[in-house]
Amino acid sequence: MSAVVTPAPPSTPTEPAKEPAPSAARSVLAHPLVRRLLPLAVAAAVLVPLAAALWGSGVWPSALTVDVKTPLDDAYAWVVRNRDTNPVFLYFLLHLSNWADGSVGWMTDLLVNLGWFPVTLGAVLLSWRIGGLRSRRGLKLAGITLGAFAVCGVLGMWEATMETLALMAVAVAVSAVIGGLLGLGGGLSDRFQKILRPVLDTMQIMPAFAYLLPLVLLFGIGVPSALIATIIYAAPPMARLTALGLRGADAGVMEAAQSLGASPWQRLLTARLPLARKEILLGLNQTIMMALSMVTIASVIGAGGLGEEVFQALSTVDVGKALAAGIPIVLLAVWLDRTTAAAGDRLGEGSDPSALRLLHGWRGWSLTAGVFAVVATVGAALLIEEWPEPWTVDISPPVNDAVNWFTGHLAEGVPVLGGTRTWADGFTMWVLDPLRDGLTATPWWLLVLIAAVFGLLAGGWGAMATAGLAMAGVGVIDVWDNSLDTLSQAVAGVVVTLVLGFLIGVVAARVPLLERMLRPLLDTMQTLPQFIYLIPVVALFNVGRSAAVAAAVLYALPAVVRITVQGLRQVDPAALEASRSLGASTFQQIRQVQVPLARPALMLALNQGVVLVLAMVIVGGFVGSGALGYDVVYGLQKSELGTGLTAGVAIVLLGLVLDRTTQRTRRGTAAR
Repeated sequence: MSAVVTPAPPSTPTEPAKEPAPSAARSVLAHPLVRRLLPLAVAAAVLVPLAAALWGSGVWPSALTVDVKTPLDDAYAWVVRNRDTNPVFLYFLLHLSNWADGSVGWMTDLLVNLGWFPVTLGAVLLSWRIGGLRSRRGLKLAGITLGAFAVCGVLGMWEATMETLALMAVAVAVSAVIGGLLGLGGGLSDRFQKILRPVLDTMQIMPAFAYLLPLVLLFGIGVPSALIATIIYAAPPMARLTALGLRGADAGVMEAAQSLGASPWQRLLTARLPLARKEILLGLNQTIMMALSMVTIASVIGAGGLGEEVFQALSTVDVGKALAAGIPIVLLAVWLDRTTAAAGDRLGEGSDPSALRLLHGWRGWSLTAGVFAVVATVGAALLIEEWPEPWTVDISPPVNDAVNWFTGHLAEGVPVLGGTRTWADGFTMWVLDPLRDGLTATPWWLLVLIAAVFGLLAGGWGAMATAGLAMAGVGVIDVWDNSLDTLSQAVAGVVVTLVLGFLIGVVAARVPLLERMLRPLLDTMQTLPQFIYLIPVVALFNVGRSAAVAAAVLYALPAVVRITVQGLRQVDPAALEASRSLGASTFQQIRQVQVPLARPALMLALNQGVVLVLAMVIVGGFVGSGALGYDVVYGLQKSELGTGLTAGVAIVLLGLVLDRTTQRTRRGTAAR
């Protein structure tokens, strides 16, 4: 009997062994990443062979291009012919142009006619009052202001400084009003915020040069185009931060105001706006910084001022003259940044009960205005309006001599090291050229597919469609090769920026002393306009693509370092303590605890590095970067707006590709 029941059916032991296979396959297919990539892989399996058969080479096929340069040149010619007769120009754009020219001209005449002494005195008193009339901070800020304006005069740049300040004053005032109104709408209305957000995103992705070209088409080269471009470029931070401040108002305070019977307008004026003061003032600070940066760049279309001095000096590779004009720009940026930051810090501080009432509130402002009126009247009567010629110093000859000495001794021919220009040539030969050649040799359809895949991984189907279509759009407008050349420079700059930025950020996050030492340097670098970075790289690396990449790295590095440090420092100390108690070394803590927990901040640093590097690589067209940057500069200088506008559109498309492939949304992160 036992022999009959012992044998087991052959299928009994083998059937359970077959069960895990379908389960494992289902688990793989159920993975969110696989589910998102599977449709794209199926589409690629069908479309890639078709594209390879029809257009196998790496060059974008001419059959898929659209001539946009000729219609743009025709549009420019039509504008030139009809500017004096068309009603749109006569009754709208002409009045807008006259207003821009007249307001900037009036402000320039006011500052120049006041004279150097009243203007300097007014700036010093304003800074002192904002910093606090009885505080050490106020005295320090007044000293910084006095030094900044004095150096501008000593360097022989007083009149150019006043021209820049006049354009800045008008642009910042209008940008603050427009941005504040847009932010007010976005902060109070969810529907308006949804409409406003993509508009602001697009405006922030656009490099500064992209704003200049359409305005030159409408208003021509001159102050109106520069002013309106600056207003458009500087308004988004004010709008974004105003909306953020209004939406972040304390719900308890708002509920209390409503329970007391306050109307919506009363709640806005007495509760919501006061609670958002710091965010609004931070938006004003960022608007001022961006306006100064744009005013400097707008010198290429006739804005005048310090930017024009820098631009002309760079055109002739006169580093001494460029530095003489660049230093006042830096000092203006530092003065404006410190003044608005001090105003933001003082918001919410209570007045000192022991201090004189005369020095606070409207009494303090009245006292400041009275002192300015009396002293400025006396000073204007006794002193000449223009900065005295004997008080100026020409630093161009010694600076150029130092640059020549450096070029002769350190830029080339240094034993073993070779020199900075040798490094630049090597970087071009071994990094930029192979990268550019590799991109141009890659089939165009593969590059479009790669952009779509990265967009899908980063932000989902919407980001995939945007990245793929933007990459294809570069080829459709027939600037494929130049765009890949620019992309190679941007990729090389991003890699160098991220390596240096992450290394410096990790070390600074672990060593507080290093972070404190880097803070003033990073503050200064973040206030510098884009043109200023071109001055040292021309002296160090000469003109060329390597110089443009070096300037892009310097421009983007502060933001990457700051965000990295902030992200690593916000990691939960309990997690670090737990890893230390388990015997983890410093390197293990960084690699296995801090970096994974700070991944969102590091991805933000990556995104900001990409966008800033691309923006600066375009500015590198002034120092020989070629490709799209050269096309933009050439189009602006030669009124070849077909070439310039096409390159500008390509820059925006590349910016969209890089932004969508590096900006991980919540949805994209959750899928991981």
